[in-house]
Amino acid sequence: MRSPQVQPAEGLPSRVRIYEVGVRDGLQNEKSIVPVDVKAEFVRRLESAGVETIETTSFVSPRWVPQVADAADLLADLGDSGRAPQRPVLVPNARGLDRALEAGVSSIAIFGSATETFAAKNLNSTLDGQFDMFGPVVDRAKAEGLWVRCYVSMCFGDPWEGDVAAEQVVAVSRRLTDLGCDELSIGDTIGVGTPGQMEAVLDGLVAAGIDLSSIAVHVHDTYGQALANTLTALRKGVSIVDSSAGGLGGCPYAKSATGNLATEDLVWMLHGLGIETGIDLEKLVATSMWMAEQLGRPSASAVVRALGARG
Repeated sequence: MRSPQVQPAEGLPSRVRIYEVGVRDGLQNEKSIVPVDVKAEFVRRLESAGVETIETTSFVSPRWVPQVADAADLLADLGDSGRAPQRPVLVPNARGLDRALEAGVSSIAIFGSATETFAAKNLNSTLDGQFDMFGPVVDRAKAEGLWVRCYVSMCFGDPWEGDVAAEQVVAVSRRLTDLGCDELSIGDTIGVGTPGQMEAVLDGLVAAGIDLSSIAVHVHDTYGQALANTLTALRKGVSIVDSSAGGLGGCPYAKSATGNLATEDLVWMLHGLGIETGIDLEKLVATSMWMAEQLGRPSASAVVRALGARG
């Protein structure tokens, strides 16, 4: 299988930790229920490919997201590896945390908003009220010894409010950090961001005293800017990037939004820059081709399509 020609560039991290969201963020958008054994096999294949961090599922109400009604069953199928620190699960509220703790997890993620409208529509809260909701969740999780990640959505544009000021993203991020979150994922939820915006947000976070070693970027490729925005973040000092195997997923809040940044496309770029990921690209491509067969459609990843055709 062809590999990218390696040509290192100055000013980039020597290693990037890829935070894989395809199993949770990707599959939860599927209309047809994916069997729990397929999800478990997906996780195991990703593990075999060397993917270090995999977000496995979400403990939201099955009434709202039927695809994750099997969350506890999936973790039971995965056994100890599914409850490891590098297997976070998403929890929306105190009840979700209860269920996650019952399942024996050791790391969680919560999902906040940088805008008022998205907080209302997705969290049934307000921009300020979300902190009152998340505070007790983070406090209890930390008391139980859990690692906590905080997503910040709509950081580069909102389908209802339009442009989002970098200062607003920074203010929300600072408050989430103050709650006790160990890691922040800054999200371009509808994929409209550009490198200049990425620089402005990251510069603002640094000015607010937030260490970029605890910052991840989560970008969508709706306007073809995902890799450009990611490279900009790497040049600013970020070394954690969210991505989805095969480009699975999308944004249910904007009809034009395409999927997450494909892990294979990201790995191709990083390996070409001489940046270590610990991932075997050939195994990862095979995993996404297998998953595409389970879903009955071609992979959205350009690298999977290119290397799969060669195979």
